[in-house]
Amino acid sequence: MGTGQKSNGLVVPQAANAMYNFKYEIANQIGVANQVQGGYWGHISSRDCGAVGGNMVKQMIAAYEKNLAGKGF
Repeated sequence: MGTGQKSNGLVVPQAANAMYNFKYEIANQIGVANQVQGGYWGHISSRDCGAVGGNMVKQMIAAYEKNLAGKGF
């Protein structure tokens, strides 16, 4: 990807604080939150960072599916 093409921004900027808290909640669940030093994630392996993001996506999809199931689609 070329410079200036950052595409990983939030779709809803007002959700930034909630997403920040969600990231730390997931990191705590998988046991890497204690490795984060003052908000700096540079000491955490790519594998562990990927696990945090992957589990965030998994939980968001599950919540959305649960919401859809409740609507009777």
